[in-house]
Amino acid sequence: HGLPIDIYRPAFETTEEEPYLAFLGRLSRDKRPDRAIEIARRSGLKLKLAAKIGDDDRAYFHDVVEPLIDGDRVDYVGEIAEDEKAEFLGKAAGLLFPIDWPEPFGLAPIEAMACGTPSIAWNCGALPEIIDQGVTGFVVNSMDDAVKSVPALLQLDRRKVRAAFEKRFSANRMARDYVAAYGRLIGGATDAKAS
Repeated sequence: HGLPIDIYRPAFETTEEEPYLAFLGRLSRDKRPDRAIEIARRSGLKLKLAAKIGDDDRAYFHDVVEPLIDGDRVDYVGEIAEDEKAEFLGKAAGLLFPIDWPEPFGLAPIEAMACGTPSIAWNCGALPEIIDQGVTGFVVNSMDDAVKSVPALLQLDRRKVRAAFEKRFSANRMARDYVAAYGRLIGGATDAKAS
Protein backbone atom coordinates (compact mmCIF):
# COMPACT_ATOMS: atom_id res chain seq x y z
CA HIS A 1 0.00 0.00 0.00
CA GLY A 2 1.07 3.54 -0.58
CA LEU A 3 -0.31 6.95 0.32
CA PRO A 4 0.23 10.29 -1.42
CA ILE A 5 2.96 12.08 0.54
CA ASP A 6 0.91 15.26 0.86
CA ILE A 7 -2.30 13.66 2.19
CA TYR A 8 -1.03 13.79 5.79
CA ARG A 9 1.21 16.60 6.99
CA PRO A 10 3.72 15.52 9.59
CA ALA A 11 3.61 17.00 13.07
CA PHE A 12 7.10 16.92 14.45
CA GLU A 13 6.15 18.54 17.73
CA THR A 14 2.98 17.56 19.54
CA THR A 15 1.14 20.58 20.86
CA GLU A 16 -1.11 18.89 23.36
CA GLU A 17 -0.87 19.98 27.00
CA GLU A 18 -0.83 16.34 27.98
CA PRO A 19 0.44 13.73 25.54
CA TYR A 20 -2.05 11.11 24.45
CA LEU A 21 -1.90 7.77 22.73
CA ALA A 22 -4.23 7.13 19.82
CA PHE A 23 -6.26 4.14 18.73
CA LEU A 24 -7.65 4.28 15.20
CA GLY A 25 -9.72 1.58 13.57
CA ARG A 26 -12.72 -0.55 14.39
CA LEU A 27 -13.79 -1.26 17.96
CA SER A 28 -13.72 -5.01 17.44
CA ARG A 29 -12.29 -8.07 19.18
CA ASP A 30 -9.59 -8.52 16.54
CA LYS A 31 -8.40 -4.88 16.82
CA ARG A 32 -8.24 -5.17 20.65
CA PRO A 33 -9.11 -1.69 21.92
CA ASP A 34 -9.23 -3.25 25.39
CA ARG A 35 -5.48 -3.88 25.10
CA ALA A 36 -4.94 -0.28 24.00
CA ILE A 37 -6.83 0.93 27.06
CA GLU A 38 -4.75 -1.23 29.38
CA ILE A 39 -1.48 -0.09 27.78
CA ALA A 40 -2.44 3.56 28.17
CA ARG A 41 -3.60 3.13 31.75
CA ARG A 42 -0.50 1.23 32.80
CA SER A 43 1.76 3.77 31.10
CA GLY A 44 -0.06 6.71 32.71
CA LEU A 45 -1.00 8.36 29.41
CA LYS A 46 -4.40 9.37 28.10
CA LEU A 47 -5.92 7.36 25.27
CA LYS A 48 -8.18 8.69 22.55
CA LEU A 49 -10.17 6.10 20.64
CA ALA A 50 -11.28 7.15 17.16
CA ALA A 51 -13.11 4.19 15.79
CA LYS A 52 -16.15 2.81 14.10
CA ILE A 53 -18.50 0.42 15.86
CA GLY A 54 -19.80 -2.04 13.30
CA ASP A 55 -23.07 -3.89 13.74
CA ASP A 56 -21.20 -7.12 14.48
CA ASP A 57 -19.09 -5.35 17.10
CA ARG A 58 -21.81 -3.64 19.14
CA ALA A 59 -22.10 -6.38 21.78
CA TYR A 60 -18.32 -6.50 22.22
CA PHE A 61 -18.19 -2.71 22.51
CA HIS A 62 -21.00 -2.52 25.09
CA ASP A 63 -19.79 -5.51 27.14
CA VAL A 64 -16.01 -5.03 27.06
CA VAL A 65 -14.92 -1.60 25.84
CA GLU A 66 -17.60 0.85 26.93
CA PRO A 67 -17.20 0.11 30.67
CA LEU A 68 -13.50 1.07 30.34
CA ILE A 69 -14.21 4.50 28.81
CA ASP A 70 -14.28 7.24 31.43
CA GLY A 71 -14.31 10.31 29.17
CA ASP A 72 -11.15 11.61 30.84
CA ARG A 73 -8.16 9.25 30.76
CA VAL A 74 -9.87 7.08 28.13
CA ASP A 75 -11.91 9.09 25.67
CA TYR A 76 -14.02 7.75 22.81
CA VAL A 77 -14.15 10.48 20.17
CA GLY A 78 -16.21 8.42 17.72
CA GLU A 79 -15.53 7.62 14.11
CA ILE A 80 -13.51 10.33 12.41
CA ALA A 81 -13.51 11.35 8.76
CA GLU A 82 -10.50 11.02 6.48
CA ASP A 83 -9.79 14.75 6.69
CA GLU A 84 -9.64 14.54 10.51
CA LYS A 85 -7.06 11.76 10.69
CA ALA A 86 -4.01 13.97 10.16
CA GLU A 87 -4.78 16.16 13.15
CA PHE A 88 -5.80 13.22 15.34
CA LEU A 89 -2.69 11.18 14.53
CA GLY A 90 -0.34 14.15 14.21
CA LYS A 91 -1.09 15.38 17.72
CA ALA A 92 -0.80 11.91 19.25
CA ALA A 93 2.37 10.87 21.04
CA GLY A 94 1.94 7.44 19.48
CA LEU A 95 -0.51 5.03 17.88
CA LEU A 96 -1.46 1.79 19.61
CA PHE A 97 -2.18 -1.05 17.20
CA PRO A 98 -2.58 -4.09 19.49
CA ILE A 99 -4.30 -6.40 17.01
CA ASP A 100 -5.17 -10.02 17.73
CA TRP A 101 -5.36 -11.45 14.24
CA PRO A 102 -3.00 -11.94 11.27
CA GLU A 103 -3.46 -8.45 9.78
CA PRO A 104 -2.48 -8.62 6.10
CA PHE A 105 -1.23 -5.03 6.09
CA GLY A 106 -2.43 -2.46 8.62
CA LEU A 107 -3.10 0.97 7.14
CA ALA A 108 -3.40 2.87 10.45
CA PRO A 109 0.33 2.56 11.29
CA ILE A 110 1.18 3.87 7.80
CA GLU A 111 -1.17 6.82 8.26
CA ALA A 112 0.48 7.49 11.63
CA MET A 113 3.96 7.32 10.07
CA ALA A 114 2.87 9.85 7.44
CA CYS A 115 2.10 12.20 10.34
CA GLY A 116 5.48 11.51 11.96
CA THR A 117 3.77 9.50 14.70
CA PRO A 118 5.34 6.20 15.82
CA SER A 119 3.36 3.07 16.71
CA ILE A 120 3.36 0.21 19.15
CA ALA A 121 1.97 -2.83 17.34
CA TRP A 122 1.50 -6.48 18.18
CA ASN A 123 3.76 -9.06 16.56
CA CYS A 124 0.98 -10.33 14.34
CA GLY A 125 0.45 -10.60 10.61
CA ALA A 126 2.39 -8.09 8.52
CA LEU A 127 3.23 -5.68 11.35
CA PRO A 128 6.86 -6.81 11.78
CA GLU A 129 7.35 -5.99 8.08
CA ILE A 130 5.82 -2.53 8.45
CA ILE A 131 7.27 -1.22 11.70
CA ASP A 132 11.02 -0.52 11.76
CA GLN A 133 11.86 -1.58 15.30
CA GLY A 134 13.15 1.38 17.29
CA VAL A 135 12.75 3.78 14.35
CA THR A 136 9.05 3.99 13.45
CA GLY A 137 7.85 2.25 16.58
CA PHE A 138 7.96 -1.08 18.34
CA VAL A 139 6.56 -4.52 17.60
CA VAL A 140 5.76 -6.28 20.86
CA ASN A 141 4.70 -9.74 22.01
CA SER A 142 2.97 -8.98 25.29
CA MET A 143 1.22 -6.37 27.36
CA ASP A 144 4.30 -5.93 29.52
CA ASP A 145 6.47 -5.38 26.42
CA ALA A 146 4.00 -2.80 25.14
CA VAL A 147 3.94 -0.86 28.41
CA LYS A 148 7.73 -0.98 28.68
CA SER A 149 7.99 0.39 25.11
CA VAL A 150 5.96 3.54 25.78
CA PRO A 151 8.80 5.67 27.25
CA ALA A 152 11.07 4.76 24.33
CA LEU A 153 8.24 5.46 21.87
CA LEU A 154 7.97 9.00 23.24
CA GLN A 155 11.67 9.56 22.49
CA LEU A 156 11.62 8.45 18.84
CA ASP A 157 12.57 11.06 16.24
CA ARG A 158 9.33 11.98 14.47
CA ARG A 159 11.30 13.24 11.46
CA LYS A 160 12.79 9.77 11.00
CA VAL A 161 9.30 8.27 11.26
CA ARG A 162 8.11 10.53 8.44
CA ALA A 163 11.25 9.85 6.38
CA ALA A 164 10.62 6.09 6.67
CA PHE A 165 7.07 6.63 5.45
CA GLU A 166 8.27 8.62 2.42
CA LYS A 167 10.89 6.00 1.58
CA ARG A 168 8.75 2.89 2.05
CA PHE A 169 5.06 3.75 1.84
CA SER A 170 4.52 6.67 -0.53
CA ALA A 171 2.16 6.24 -3.47
CA ASN A 172 5.08 6.95 -5.83
CA ARG A 173 7.12 4.15 -4.28
CA MET A 174 4.15 1.80 -4.56
CA ALA A 175 3.59 2.69 -8.23
CA ARG A 176 7.30 2.22 -9.07
CA ASP A 177 7.29 -1.18 -7.37
CA TYR A 178 4.17 -2.27 -9.28
CA VAL A 179 5.63 -1.16 -12.61
CA ALA A 180 8.86 -3.03 -11.84
CA ALA A 181 6.95 -6.18 -10.80
CA TYR A 182 4.82 -6.14 -13.94
CA GLY A 183 7.96 -5.52 -16.02
CA ARG A 184 9.60 -8.61 -14.52
CA LEU A 185 6.47 -10.70 -15.15
CA ILE A 186 6.30 -9.79 -18.83
CA GLY A 187 10.04 -9.83 -19.30
CA GLY A 188 10.37 -6.09 -19.86
CA ALA A 189 12.39 -3.38 -18.21
CA THR A 190 12.49 -3.44 -14.41
CA ASP A 191 13.61 0.11 -13.82
CA ALA A 192 10.54 1.94 -15.15
CA LYS A 193 9.92 5.27 -13.49
CA ALA A 194 6.42 6.00 -12.17
CA SER A 195 5.32 9.58 -12.08
